[in-house]
Amino acid sequence: MEHQSIIAQVSREEGSAPLQEKGTQAPAKKPRSRSILQSLFCCLCRDEGEPCAGTPSAPLLVEENGALPKPVNNADFIIPVEIDGIMHQVYVLKRPHVDEFLQRMGELFECVLFTASLAKYADPVADLLDKWGAFRARLFRESCVFHRGNYVKDLSRLGRDLHRIIIVDNSPASYIFHPDNAVPVASWFDNMADTELLDLLPFFERLSKVEDVYAVLKKQRTNS
Repeated sequence: MEHQSIIAQVSREEGSAPLQEKGTQAPAKKPRSRSILQSLFCCLCRDEGEPCAGTPSAPLLVEENGALPKPVNNADFIIPVEIDGIMHQVYVLKRPHVDEFLQRMGELFECVLFTASLAKYADPVADLLDKWGAFRARLFRESCVFHRGNYVKDLSRLGRDLHRIIIVDNSPASYIFHPDNAVPVASWFDNMADTELLDLLPFFERLSKVEDVYAVLKKQRTNS
């Protein structure tokens, strides 16, 4: 199968139209779901010049579900972001093997970053992370559907054949509309011995050669 789509990571058929950001504007209420961002890297944020309560000099994890933060100190990237009129430093720690993973996914699939995170920090993080141009398009919070307290990634809005789409995500709530298209991954924070992205590569190599992902993903779920 040529250029299957992976949504934040999956591929498109020849001649298909480019993706465009679209979706409902989410309300201000914080959802409980997490993003593909946390599957690939960990974002942290600290007010400029103000230490975190109880953890001096430790940055705070920015999670789109409003969960409690977890300190991480050995960031790969530091990005200044303005949030509610206050400048923050966003600290980014890359998941082990994410470079190999993204490079290979970009070769096998049409990759789309689909995240419930805000573009103001997800976009610059993706600029630094994706050195190979694997992401053909980027969709942010405004492209998600706010459903029962979660930001859901509606794959039907991508304009691609759902039989040729995979969503890689650590939150079942994020793909509740299309569970049969999902390749679940574990949440990651700071375990530098983690090998999940590397271990998934052979599976995605096989998926890139099929015309219908449903049978393969169903078999994978049955054997898990």
